Formats: sequence, structure tokens, C-alpha cells
Amino acid sequence: MKKLISLFLVSFIGFGAFAQDADKKDTPVETKTEDGAKIEFETEVIDYGTIEKGADGIRKFVFTNTGNKPLIISRVYSSCGCTIPKKPEAPIAPGEKGEIEVKYDTKRVGPIRKTISVYSNADAVPFPLKIKGTITDKK
Repeated sequence: MKKLISLFLVSFIGFGAFAQDADKKDTPVETKTEDGAKIEFETEVIDYGTIEKGADGIRKFVFTNTGNKPLIISRVYSSCGCTIPKKPEAPIAPGEKGEIEVKYDTKRVGPIRKTISVYSNADAVPFPLKIKGTITDKK
């Protein structure tokens, strides 16, 4: 008798679980729209090319906030003390453009290969930007 009752309960629970799965197949899946700020750069790499020692080392990364909330750049960090990035202080409204200025110390002769990390409310991880080129001595 106990076996018969146990078999009945297991069958009843099994049919109930199957019915719930069938119901889920008929319901439409909701798609989640992403909400917030989004950053899109015109270029992620600036190539200085070959420049002479002491030349102008200032370049700009231009970006657009393609999201629907204000973009706040909280920090811009360079991989080396020879590169000084400057972030915008004010929030960038949706659809607006902004720029991150980068100044490289062109008194150092040799190849340039540096990374600038951009921290903002658009992404959980830093967004990497790169500069490259070569500085030659005119002597």
C-alpha cells in the first residue's frame, strides 16, 4: 500500500512539473533593453607616426555618448608617467561628444607603445585606448 501511494505521489509531482515546462514554452520571452550611458570612440588607437624629439605630443581621443543617460568619466589612467591624460570634468549628455586629451613626453627617443584606461559609468571594466609611434633624434 505504501509503495502504491508513493508511486502515485511521484507520478503526480512529475506531471505537475511537466505541465509547468509546457506553459513556459508558450509565453513570449521578454527582451531586456540596456539602459544607461555608452561610450563610443572615433578611434581607439592614435598613431603619432615618426616625429622628432621635442615635437608637439598632444593628441585627442574624441568620443560620443551613444547611451540614454549622462556619461561620467570618473578616471583616466596611463600605463606610464610619460603619458598624461586629461579627462572631461563635466558629464557628457546623451548624443553629445567629448574628448580625452593625451600628452606624451616627446623628449624620450624611441618607440611609443602606451595604454590609457578609461573608467566611466558606461562599463564595469576600464576601456583601453592606445597610442603608438616613434620619436627620433634629429641629430
